[in-house]
Amino acid sequence: MLSNSQKMFVVAAHPDDEVLGCGGTIAKAVAAGMEVSVLLLGEGPTSRQDSSPVSERTHATDSAQIAAQTLGVANIYYGALPDNKFDTVPLLDVIKIIEKHAEDVQPDLVITHHSGDLNVDHSITHRAVMTAFRPLPESNQVSLLGFEVLSSTEYATPNAMPTFVPNIYVNISKFLSEKFSALEAYRSEMRAFPHPRSFEAVEHLARLRGAHSGCNAAEAFVLYRARF
Repeated sequence: MLSNSQKMFVVAAHPDDEVLGCGGTIAKAVAAGMEVSVLLLGEGPTSRQDSSPVSERTHATDSAQIAAQTLGVANIYYGALPDNKFDTVPLLDVIKIIEKHAEDVQPDLVITHHSGDLNVDHSITHRAVMTAFRPLPESNQVSLLGFEVLSSTEYATPNAMPTFVPNIYVNISKFLSEKFSALEAYRSEMRAFPHPRSFEAVEHLARLRGAHSGCNAAEAFVLYRARF
C-alpha cells in the first residue's frame, strides 16, 4: 500500500499519538520517497489542567517538532483543540480543521486512530477523519487506515466498542530505532514498565505484531478503505 501512495497524511489527537501509532511506518514511508504530513488536533497532555502555562504548551509543540524532524515529516500542523475535551467542540468544527489541511496536503493515504479507542479525543478524531474523507464523487479518493495507541486502544470496553482487529501489518524491522528516537522527544509522557505507555511495552507490541506477520517488528492497522 505504501508503494502505491505518494502523500501520507497522519491525523492524530495528541502529540505522541502519531509516533506511538505509526512512527515506524512514517519513517519507512519517508525512506521510500513519500511526502508525509502530520496534523495534531489537540494541545497535548499539558492542557489537561484548566489553564496550562504557555511555556508548557510550547514544550509540547517543540517535542512534536523534534519528533517530526526525527522521522522526516515534511509538514506538521496543529488544531489546538482542548485535550480530553474534544466532545465539547462541535464535530463540524473538528472536520473543518481536517478538511482545511487536507486541501493543502492532497493525500493518497490517510492514517488515524482506531474507532474503538477508549480515549474520547481518539474516537472523535476517527469519526471526524472518516467524515472529512467520505468518498464523494468530486473528492480526492484516499485509502484509510486506523492505528492502535497503547494505554487507550486496549482499554476499550469489551463488546461495547469496536475491537481493534488488524488486517494490515507494516514491517518496521529496519525502522524501529527511528520510532524510538522520535519517542525520545516525548520522554516526559512515557511511564515505567509495566505501564503500557513505556518504551518496553512499545517494543513488546512491535515485536508481537512482527510475530503476527512474519517479521522482527511491525505496526498493525485496520483497513477502512482502500484506493487502487
